[in-house]
Amino acid sequence: MDLFSRRIISYRIDDHMEAGLSLNALREAIAQRRPEEGFVHHSDRGSQYTSNAYVKTLEEAGAVISMGRKGDPYDNACMESFFASLKKEFLHKRTFATKEEAYAAVDFYIRFYNQHRMHSSLNYVSPMEAEMAYTKAHSAYAKTKEAHSVS
Repeated sequence: MDLFSRRIISYRIDDHMEAGLSLNALREAIAQRRPEEGFVHHSDRGSQYTSNAYVKTLEEAGAVISMGRKGDPYDNACMESFFASLKKEFLHKRTFATKEEAYAAVDFYIRFYNQHRMHSSLNYVSPMEAEMAYTKAHSAYAKTKEAHSVS
């Protein structure tokens, strides 16, 4: 999750918690966002996030690694809130015949969440709308700054 926009950038779903799942999602997120050196990556202390390969990937990407205190969900409140919303708004209202059906439903919810679900912390726009507004505002600012710069 990008904490600025609350957008879910990358994720993987399976019936195990092996480090490879999280590592693949991390690599995809880094490739998509191309973050600047010094970006903060925050997670809980799950074994998948403390694995050597995961930590090495973060270090190579220039991340500042932040991990919550053991057993304190408030240290990762935004992700905890996302999972609570996923369960309350979507998963608990349905039953699934297969794992694949459940995985497809989660994919659907994440697309909905990113594109349409409004957030009070974002002035009641979706994560995608927040990112588009930011990009538009900064593009206009850059053009104005360029037009007023002295050579």
